[in-house]
Amino acid sequence: MKKILLYILATIFLASSLNAIILYTDKSTGQIFTTMGKNRIKLGNFTSSKVELDSHSSKLKFSGTHYLGFLSNKETNKMISNNFEMRRNYLQVKAYVLDDPKSYLRMTLDQTNSNGDNTMRIKYAYLYVDKILPDTGMEFGQVHRPWLDYEEHQSWWFRSVDKTFIESKQSADLTNSADMGITFKTNKPFFTSEIGLFNGEGYHDKDNGRGLSFEWRTTVAINGNGNIKRKPKKMNYFDLSFWGQENKKNAKNNNRDYRILGLHTVYNNPNFLIALNYVKAENENKYIIEKTRVHHNGEGYSINTEYRFGHNLKYTAFARYDNWTAKDTINNKPEYNIKHSLYGIAWEQNKNFTWILNGKTFNPEDGKNYKANSKTKANSIMLTAQVEW
Repeated sequence: MKKILLYILATIFLASSLNAIILYTDKSTGQIFTTMGKNRIKLGNFTSSKVELDSHSSKLKFSGTHYLGFLSNKETNKMISNNFEMRRNYLQVKAYVLDDPKSYLRMTLDQTNSNGDNTMRIKYAYLYVDKILPDTGMEFGQVHRPWLDYEEHQSWWFRSVDKTFIESKQSADLTNSADMGITFKTNKPFFTSEIGLFNGEGYHDKDNGRGLSFEWRTTVAINGNGNIKRKPKKMNYFDLSFWGQENKKNAKNNNRDYRILGLHTVYNNPNFLIALNYVKAENENKYIIEKTRVHHNGEGYSINTEYRFGHNLKYTAFARYDNWTAKDTINNKPEYNIKHSLYGIAWEQNKNFTWILNGKTFNPEDGKNYKANSKTKANSIMLTAQVEW
């Protein structure tokens, strides 16, 4: 318990300073010092913004991500609302419990502010085993789902402003990023993939469905750098992906089966990025419940682009446009349509800290089964501080 408290104190100190430091502890009292002295032993080397601590049997790594912001929102025929926001706070720890230095146990805490109520969830809690198969690692527990993690780390770099097209409440709103299950990730130079089996409801919802969800992503990495960590301001990459879900008896969809299929492409060079995602979703039995929005009937697309400029490419102008049409499959006609636009500019003050100023336009056409956080057309201005350590 004492060691855990020491780790937490070290983490808090580093989160505020983000400077390299060596810490020492008194063997008798457990007090923490920044200088060597009598009866003191070295606690660990804390270099840069990530906490690494070695012990006799394992190593722990701490990191955090924070999305802090201000939102000015004007809905049609209503007054402007102005609110400071604590949109997201992630605290992550990796424990290297196996002999393999690339395998670990990960837990990520996820704090979300919803209507003034701060909710804390466990987003990820899984064991990662590296190279369980050739060029393939495995996650087991509450894990990444195959698609969203890829999109957020290859083509949509502004998660602090809004979720991706298929997750955003003001767009398709089809799925989310984490779920209980098992997934296998393969990384080769010209081909990457992720294939898994999941509960299907996601980490926000109760897992009381009667079936499981088979989900996948397959990606052709045309530039041959699929097996390395992408640095968008330093390299070129060009990917083509096919992804989807076969979700059986899902409680989130009133215990109905559904399928999601997607095609995605992204091209990036240090100055420019463009990405396109086309998605189609369908209930197996074409079921619509009166006066209730049932997901997974419809199709749409999203396109986003970036232009990076300035010294060391510290500035980025970006834009995104989502178009989603839900379909009444009983009468074979559109049920409602959503148009959602984002546009703004970002300043990377340093590797840990980015400021973002952007606008947002939400334009839904109401239908009998349309329900979202807001049914009203709205224009918003957002200021965001994105912090990573």
